Amino acid sequence: MTEHRPWRGVLVATALPLNDDLSVNHDRYAEHCAWLVENGCDGVVPNGSLGEYQVLTPKERARVVETAVAAVGGQRVMPGVAAYGSAESRRWAEQAGEAGCRAVMLLPPNAYRADERSAVAHYAAVAEAGLPVVAYNNPIDTKVDLVPELLARLHGEGHIQGVKEFSGDVRRAYRIAELAPELDLLIGADDVLLELAVAGAKGWVAGYPNALPQASVELYHAAVDGDLDTARALYRQLHPLLRWDSRVEFVQAIKLSMDIVGRHGGPCRPPRVPLLPEQEAAVRAATEKAVAAGLA
Repeated sequence: MTEHRPWRGVLVATALPLNDDLSVNHDRYAEHCAWLVENGCDGVVPNGSLGEYQVLTPKERARVVETAVAAVGGQRVMPGVAAYGSAESRRWAEQAGEAGCRAVMLLPPNAYRADERSAVAHYAAVAEAGLPVVAYNNPIDTKVDLVPELLARLHGEGHIQGVKEFSGDVRRAYRIAELAPELDLLIGADDVLLELAVAGAKGWVAGYPNALPQASVELYHAAVDGDLDTARALYRQLHPLLRWDSRVEFVQAIKLSMDIVGRHGGPCRPPRVPLLPEQEAAVRAATEKAVAAGLA
């Protein structure tokens, strides 16, 4: 973890343990955050898509952040602050600051297809909360694409300090570096980790370390350190799981893998539904293969 840039390194977009009645198990969540850090991860990102923030009540969402901070310290917690409106996102950024966090992660406006002026205004408004903002580019889900030119503008105007890049287009890494060399690129999809690490990424907002933290951390450091023999071998072994991070059923898949390795993944809240039998079989087989290879 880097003190002045706490978004660097491996930050896990944490899955949220739910009880059978779909209530949040905060004790298990606290233990999970601590376990991830103990196993080499640099921090956690609560209230991201993997944390099912869209189906939490405001009280639950605030307590999730507070639970993570109590478990691992605010300098290791970068909450997602996405919301339908800029004012609501700013309130969540303010709540993160009050809880002791040092940075937040923010999607563009995601209730409609915002134009560039709206996106800039959105990031400007949330940046006024006073915490560094890491943008989250997910044009697949939000329909708003933070292209390199727009990211450079947002950074140049002081609204963002980094970007979680989930477009899947690894070519963008080089364009971002040309246009905004001081903007930190974070790997945003598990299944392009090696490609973006080689391209100069400074961190990874990660999904599958929820189930396999040590192997994932080893893969990340080998990749960014240029140990490509180690990185390629691990990447090849883990990729059958990592690619689920880019699929619609990523929450269910990662929670299933957590259950298989002895963590508590548990159920998801509606409208997410359980995996189809063939999907469950594929995730189970890939996870059990990783366990047999000593990666869990």
